[in-house]
Amino acid sequence: MKDDGRPEPETFLGLESQPRKGRLKIYIGAAAGVGKTWRMLEEAHELRAKGVDVVLAFIETHGRAETAEKIGDLEIIPRRRVEYRGVVVEEMDLDAVLARKPEVAVVDELPHTNAPGSRHEKRYQDVEELISHGISVITAMNIQHIESLSPLIKRITGVEVRETVPDSFLARADEIVNVDVSVEELRERLREGKIYPAPQAEQALRNFFKPANLQALRELCLREIARGLSRQREEREAVKREGGRRPQTSERVMVGLSSNPADGGLLLRKAARIAGQLNADWYAVHVETPQESIRKISTRDFVALLDNINLASDLGAETVWLKSDDVVKAMLDFAREKGITKIIVGRSRQPWWRRLWRGNIPLRLVAQAPDLDVEIVGEEAKSE
Repeated sequence: MKDDGRPEPETFLGLESQPRKGRLKIYIGAAAGVGKTWRMLEEAHELRAKGVDVVLAFIETHGRAETAEKIGDLEIIPRRRVEYRGVVVEEMDLDAVLARKPEVAVVDELPHTNAPGSRHEKRYQDVEELISHGISVITAMNIQHIESLSPLIKRITGVEVRETVPDSFLARADEIVNVDVSVEELRERLREGKIYPAPQAEQALRNFFKPANLQALRELCLREIARGLSRQREEREAVKREGGRRPQTSERVMVGLSSNPADGGLLLRKAARIAGQLNADWYAVHVETPQESIRKISTRDFVALLDNINLASDLGAETVWLKSDDVVKAMLDFAREKGITKIIVGRSRQPWWRRLWRGNIPLRLVAQAPDLDVEIVGEEAKSE
């Protein structure tokens, strides 16, 4: 253990018994400029000094002289140059890193979207491939890029984050480290031009980097890291109690996924947050009825439904597609088969005449499942 309380780098690597799959370490900060890239470079130097084969697969200095100087003589894998719409962009050369096959690869800007024509759409998918080939990865991102936090981030900052990383990816991390500085120190770095150029820095100070925003993001980051560490500790203790076997979770959550596109992303992110807080397995269940078969719903609604199913998988859910002429019965039969303890649904958007004919689905769930917790999520609650 180091004097500042941080574990030695080889603690993360487990070098004495390196598994066939690589390991994953993620540095997370409240915003740009807290020092994530610096910390990764610092660790890379420490690892190399201990004889570990480490390379910089992709590092982004953002023109910061101190960060560029920190790279020193670390080995850098040259970037892959891609021409897109007349502009040359530089991407991580995944094949070059795989061919080099280091013990550890440092990969910056985890939420990045790759240029069209790349093997993977997102950089986190590149990282997954590196790990699958036995290469350990140290990477970094900001708290606002966690997929399930998107609605909350938009409410705090007014900014809709376009590039996100699935919660399921973070759940596979072997170590997550918070990189934290005070709000005033971060704003001072911005004023000094250490994060963005002067004109961009002034605008950032008035908008995203307002003290209230940064304080909220900092608290959110600390809370998320603490929750993750607590969950990992509980899992380790449970495995120890079970003699090395992973125990089954006592809580299981199910979210109902309709063919109405308005019910999708926000409801799924709400369910993901609840499942994460409960450390529960969770299921996203769509029930196809004869009245709303894939042949009858609009192409727009069908595409939105598929998008939401993919989002549910990214958020860590097991997706289930059932067919029945009774949505409530199908959901409750599935819930009891899987030992579901909590059901999450959106408010009914059916027209009044259909609710009179077939009944209000959320209210029927409440009435017919007195043994289960049923949460009906409204529009205002969905934005949380």
